[in-house]
Amino acid sequence: MIDTIIFDFGDIFINLDKQATISGLQKLGMTEWNAEMDRLNLMFETGDISHELFVSGFQKELPNASREDFLEAWNAVLADFPLYRLEFLQMLSKKYRLFLLSNTDSIHIETFENKTGVSFYSDFYQCFEKVYFSFEIGMRKPNPEVFQYLINKHELSPKRTLFIDDKKENTDSAASLGFNVWNLQVGEEDVVDLFEKNII
Repeated sequence: MIDTIIFDFGDIFINLDKQATISGLQKLGMTEWNAEMDRLNLMFETGDISHELFVSGFQKELPNASREDFLEAWNAVLADFPLYRLEFLQMLSKKYRLFLLSNTDSIHIETFENKTGVSFYSDFYQCFEKVYFSFEIGMRKPNPEVFQYLINKHELSPKRTLFIDDKKENTDSAASLGFNVWNLQVGEEDVVDLFEKNII
């Protein structure tokens, strides 16, 4: 019997347009997503480098890009957050323990909050017993330690917990620790299909 659900954020609640960021960076001179960009992104996602170091690191890779141009391209990934998903989540929060576990950085979260406004994001966060962003806890999926951290901190029973994420490497990692998982297929499935698909 499942009594707890852990959700990913991007492409589960907020729609992402990854191509928009790639296109934006290409316009600023990026020919390929290289190892240094990957390193900066991963370090920023776990809070290991500051906002300033992250942006200046990308500016070294894109010498003609202003700070504003880079941030605009970086944030282009964040699309809309449909209200019906928030309403579904609010309904779920009356019946289940809910957690949010997202690999994300401080720039994207700040942008999400500014875009949606305080009443929307407060309503969203209030659905969860606790919200975990990788940049705040210094760990990211699919590393098993991040799941173990939630198990220990909240005394979760993996066999009574469902983890929902669009990346298979993340759901595979959670499954290896005994969690029930739903690897949601973006564009084909929606988080609000949870009951129709008999996942719970």
